[in-house]
Amino acid sequence: MTSHTTPGGPRAAGKKDERRRLLRELLLVAGLFAVYKAGRTLSTGRTGEAFRNADRVWDAERVMHLPGEGVVQRLLLHSDAVVHTANTYYAAVHFPATALFLIWLYLRRPAHYLWTRRVLALLTGAALVLHLTFPLAPPRMLAAAHLVDTGQVYGPSVYGAAPAADTMANQFAAMPSLHFGWALMLALGMIAATSSRWRALWLLHPLVTLLVVVGTANHYWLDALVATALLAGALLLVPRPVTAPVAPLAVPDTVPGGRAVPVAAPAPAPGQGVAPAHAVRAVPDRAFVPPRVRAGAGAPGPGVGAGAVSAAASGARGAGR
Repeated sequence: MTSHTTPGGPRAAGKKDERRRLLRELLLVAGLFAVYKAGRTLSTGRTGEAFRNADRVWDAERVMHLPGEGVVQRLLLHSDAVVHTANTYYAAVHFPATALFLIWLYLRRPAHYLWTRRVLALLTGAALVLHLTFPLAPPRMLAAAHLVDTGQVYGPSVYGAAPAADTMANQFAAMPSLHFGWALMLALGMIAATSSRWRALWLLHPLVTLLVVVGTANHYWLDALVATALLAGALLLVPRPVTAPVAPLAVPDTVPGGRAVPVAAPAPAPGQGVAPAHAVRAVPDRAFVPPRVRAGAGAPGPGVGAGAVSAAASGARGAGR
């Protein structure tokens, strides 16, 4: 019985360590999310301040000549099916998509998982600070916006009808939009962790998310812009995982009578070490290939030049006449 089949062997120890790492990550992510959700509720009673800030944000968007959120909502309201789909996307895609994204990175790209988890933790922490210092009523509550609360009217909705009585969520934490911030990080993370030429299509997820959060009147344009700025700051603070490029080794061919040709060293087989630098293919120069001689004359030995071979061949032809 080998050490690999014994209960206390290296394989069993490795699986045990992997389970511990997975449990630690699950507890860490769940703990961070619980702290965020609990922290959001600390500003639920600041209704008057939230509406005053909403007026400021609305006026700032008009000064910046941003399009009204109603432009997007009117497109959704053309069809009950479309607006219902947008509400469902807002309610059902945000958390599951982010969770699946992190699980895939953990299993397939561990280095990118650590990078992404740290970036998301920084982004979410900064968002929590802003929620507490700048409570903001969403545009669906702002009379000046003249928008429809599509979640309440068409369903489904993730918020209670009365914000003050909603114990599940803080409806005055509109800025920044973590729906958009997390979606943008998902796209950037998948682009960084994959090599498909179609990976830029991941950007469709934050684009659709932006149209949904604005069209359902849950967020202002500025909520998404602030989330983008916070994400950019987190990306600057957290270094990206470094993946070593695989560069071919190039050494000159030094076979006697050959020309120097840079040749890439063959890739090592699975389980083997790096191929030695001298493991290259010899490419002889055609200018030095000896001419054909009479059958039986034999091939030229090492170090015999092309001129000597030619002279020998000429002598052989003369002797045969």
